Amino acid sequence: MEMNLENAVQERAVLVGLNADCFTKEQTATDETLEELEALLETAGGFCTGKILQNRHTPDSHSFIGEGKAQEVKMLVEFTQSTMVVFDNELSPGNIRALEEIIGVTVLDRSALILDIFAQRAKTREGRLQVELAQYKYLLPRLAGMGLSLSRQGGGIGTRGPGETKLESDRRHIRERIDRLQSELEQVRKVRSVQRERRMKNSVPVVAIVGYTNAGKSTLLNQLTGAGIPANNRLFDTLDTTSRQLKVSDNLDVILSDTVGFIAKLPHHLVDAFRATLEELEYADLLLHVIDASDGHREEHIEVVEKLITKLAKPGVPVLRCYNKADLVSREEIPVGENVVAISARQGRGMENLLAAIERALGQARHHVIVRLPYAMGGLVETLHNNAQVKNTEYTGEGIEIEAILDDILYGRVRDYVIREV
Repeated sequence: MEMNLENAVQERAVLVGLNADCFTKEQTATDETLEELEALLETAGGFCTGKILQNRHTPDSHSFIGEGKAQEVKMLVEFTQSTMVVFDNELSPGNIRALEEIIGVTVLDRSALILDIFAQRAKTREGRLQVELAQYKYLLPRLAGMGLSLSRQGGGIGTRGPGETKLESDRRHIRERIDRLQSELEQVRKVRSVQRERRMKNSVPVVAIVGYTNAGKSTLLNQLTGAGIPANNRLFDTLDTTSRQLKVSDNLDVILSDTVGFIAKLPHHLVDAFRATLEELEYADLLLHVIDASDGHREEHIEVVEKLITKLAKPGVPVLRCYNKADLVSREEIPVGENVVAISARQGRGMENLLAAIERALGQARHHVIVRLPYAMGGLVETLHNNAQVKNTEYTGEGIEIEAILDDILYGRVRDYVIREV
């Protein structure tokens, strides 16, 4: 059941995190990750009434943060008249049940909050399928432990998506629904595959925009292509992938494809569910890593994105670092390098430098030419259609005239048949 948060009563939430000695960097909570959790809560339509960060050697097997700290959270909830508690860590069903019994309000973890935001943001059929799949995968092992968060009938954060009646269905029904969703998404992947093969046949390079959420990816896509997609200053503002053709230069056209924003501790079931979208990274010829130059946690966020690039993109794909919002920082704060560009997507600054960098990063020079091949050279005609960007083909009395954009290697093979440069 989806809600319009604009007209909903704002949830009041206490944010809690656990920093345990045995946790990895991805598992632990810090002051910085609690700040990000607050931004996520605001994106979902909630309001932070307080934060508690607990330090322990190991998490408590029952209440995660320990009975004493849970009682402290309960007191803060009552004092601030909060309606829920959101944990920055991943909680087990048993943890959620125990904490709700102690505190007396709904308890969510970071994954559930992100899923709620995704449920709000997904607009296309594909996006909704992916979110629903991720929600069911999240809920399936937690059915037995769902307490107050499952029984709430009034809606609000944590209740969007499949809906209460579906959540109360048995595991068999949910597994069947997961199978159906995976099958439908497989069809989406097949359609994408056909579209991708067509692009590859026409030799149109794919440039995928990646980056931490709210770095300015959608604003950049709009600036370069006039895509007209919403670009607001909030996390996960755009969830559905948008692809547009971009004329980089007279000799180079590319497909520019936006992707869902990355975030620290992104739930693995979200990455799995969005594989149909994120597999664009596997086939991209170039990645534009958009970085918020003014971000106070810039280096940590760069590290998060680079780890996901390593996991999702094909090995060896070039990455162009694009420092956005450069107008908000001094020149000295932006690194200098061959694959580094400073821009302001909102103001349209640095776009020419960016286009030049894209052309350089995509490799060899390209030649826009018209060649006339003898009819006996059908094999070379086929090679051009398979490996060049063919604009036009005409069959004349003198031979086959082909207008195409070629790389250096193909240009060398047909140089003697070039009748003019375009």
